[in-house]
Amino acid sequence: MSTPMELFVNEMRELFLPDEVYVMDGTQEEAERLANLAEKSTLDGRTVLKKLNWQEYPNSYYHNSNPNDVARTEHLTFVCTPTQEEAGPNNNWLNPNEAKDKMDGFFKGAMKGRTMYIIPFVMGNPKSKYAKNCIQVTDSIYVALSMRVMSRVGKQAIEKIGNSSDFFRGMHSIGDVNPDRRFIMHFPQENLVMSFGSGYGGNALLGKKCYSLRIGSYLGKQEGWLAEHMIIIGVQAPDGKITYFLGAFPSACGKTNLALLEPVLKGYKVWTLGDDIAWINIGDDGKLYAINPESGFFGVAPGTGMKTNPVMMKTLKNDKFPPTLFTNTAIDNSNNTPWWEGVSDKVPSDLTDWQGGVYDKNLGKPAAHPNSRFTVSVYNCPTLSCEYDNPRGVPISGIIFGGRRKDTIPLVYEAKDWNSGVFIASSIGSETTAAATGKVGAVRRDPMAMLPFCGYNMGDYFQHWLDIGKKVKHLPKIFMVNWFRKNEVGKFMWPGFRENSRVIKWMIDRIEGKVDATEVEIGLLPKIDSLDLAGLDIDKEVVEKLLKINKDDWKKEIEMVEDFYTKFGDKIPKELKDYLLELKNKLTL
Repeated sequence: MSTPMELFVNEMRELFLPDEVYVMDGTQEEAERLANLAEKSTLDGRTVLKKLNWQEYPNSYYHNSNPNDVARTEHLTFVCTPTQEEAGPNNNWLNPNEAKDKMDGFFKGAMKGRTMYIIPFVMGNPKSKYAKNCIQVTDSIYVALSMRVMSRVGKQAIEKIGNSSDFFRGMHSIGDVNPDRRFIMHFPQENLVMSFGSGYGGNALLGKKCYSLRIGSYLGKQEGWLAEHMIIIGVQAPDGKITYFLGAFPSACGKTNLALLEPVLKGYKVWTLGDDIAWINIGDDGKLYAINPESGFFGVAPGTGMKTNPVMMKTLKNDKFPPTLFTNTAIDNSNNTPWWEGVSDKVPSDLTDWQGGVYDKNLGKPAAHPNSRFTVSVYNCPTLSCEYDNPRGVPISGIIFGGRRKDTIPLVYEAKDWNSGVFIASSIGSETTAAATGKVGAVRRDPMAMLPFCGYNMGDYFQHWLDIGKKVKHLPKIFMVNWFRKNEVGKFMWPGFRENSRVIKWMIDRIEGKVDATEVEIGLLPKIDSLDLAGLDIDKEVVEKLLKINKDDWKKEIEMVEDFYTKFGDKIPKELKDYLLELKNKLTL
């Protein structure tokens, strides 16, 4: 009698009609074999992988995608719940039956002349009770190799799945990479994702945003846990004690840099557990515990360099398998290495740009695509925490939320309690750039940095956060940070980067009850003398401005939050509405 996994594979074979079927085993030999095969394969006239200079970037390959396929396609990403209300205004919605009919029409026979790769994988340590079993099918060898980096692929997954039918099903085909035939459909109730027409990571590596966040957030609500777009770090103090934090930040707010931070404070060390996704469960001891379900980094290359993120650069130059993949960067032809804006001050004289042409810097265009990426194993990271593979996860003492704001939000403040912390997180706003919107300084709300990734109605999601708070005996403290406050002439007042460790030290001191704070309308602010500013060239007056609360600015902030909340109608929990009203009244006194 066939197992559920075998039945699924047979069903996929009959639908996609591939010439060959290959089941991945996750071995190093397989990685080498598939990489060699990808060097000889083409897609859209492009060689799938090109071997790079292994003396500079060991075990690294280059991938150049179709110019129309370089980022997530949010407008073509759907959550297909039985009713539109369940998906909420934060998601595009399509009736599940209509969505399946559309996708089946694309999928039928889509793999003729191709190989179907069966990717059995586990999100999280297979020994962890929090791990989830998954299977993805794809006709992209690039996706297959990338999934080997980003998840635990192979025999261990097959053994875990066994005769069970409880596993995520991911269906993917690159099709003809036609933007008019590109859709990503999520079916939370069925633990299923269908993706067609894209080979880009966020659309095609279905264990990542699709499963770990959109489907994962839905499962978390059903099962009593949280799937979050968060970093996980352990901060070691000079006495050796490690405090574990989660951190959620919208794009362009320094999330990855914080995950791999080298503290400026003597004796402090940051240990990395994850740079993107956290699954958070309630432990038997009543604390929140977090695991990173992924096993790799899928990071943005531009802006990454020895000055901004030396730990990531060391990670990219480590010599472990599986292979590291660079996608849509430029190539320095003088030494066959990937190049992007920010990796060096000087632009090489002989560059091939991300579209394969000769780069001319006089044209004023970037050589690497702004969303060019690297895919690298987490085990290459020199600051990887020894607790990374702990099946239980790590106990969380603090949760950090942040946004990019030139005013209003102080450098740091602490929520008075869990519910006020949920309010803070639900109202995160970050300023957009001209490149993104054409309007500089517009504040875009991105609650918990999850707006594009929550797999159900965000009003219900806020309630789930509040409900989790009622079940946890030892709640972590919640903090809000803003590294980007500016002065009257538009200059950043806080130096950021490694200096942010000074703010984290204050958080640890607050968690341990070592320092007092000043209570204001919005929460608890640091007393200036409780921030360790030794060796930092900053005036006391500047620090005072960084921590200043302007009531007029906050009244405008409250109005914007009220407007945002109206999108979710009566789904916004009463606790958040009450807190909003309370804060509004305080600010008018």
